[in-house]
Amino acid sequence: MNVVLTIVLALQMLAALGMIGLILVQHGKGADMGAAFGSGGSGSLFGASGSANFLSRTTGVLAAVFFACTLLLAYFGNAQPRTSSSVLDAAAVSGAASAPAPAASGAAQIPGTTAPAAVQPAVPAPPAPAASGAAQIPTK
Repeated sequence: MNVVLTIVLALQMLAALGMIGLILVQHGKGADMGAAFGSGGSGSLFGASGSANFLSRTTGVLAAVFFACTLLLAYFGNAQPRTSSSVLDAAAVSGAASAPAPAASGAAQIPGTTAPAAVQPAVPAPPAPAASGAAQIPTK
């Protein structure tokens, strides 16, 4: 399976590079107007109109190959089992295994009920409220 993926990926990269090169070589629509009036069309390698057909068809074929390779890579990517090689996923799995057990369960979690003394954690006294109003005015 890895050999097939490598071949498809290499084929996709070659098709992409070929498309980039062919698109950069092609003339725009404005260049055809000058060639119709005899401006530089006779000295080209493919003739006055042969270049546009050849380059356009080759670009279309390479685009089809590129999209087919993209679909194959997406299919093969979803068909493989999910095995993560991420450090964060490994830390989450090992952290969940060594997590401490909850301190209280059952009736000890219900407010207003009494639980055995060994289960209840020591609760610190709440802080005194800050003085407000007249208590903030300094006296002599």
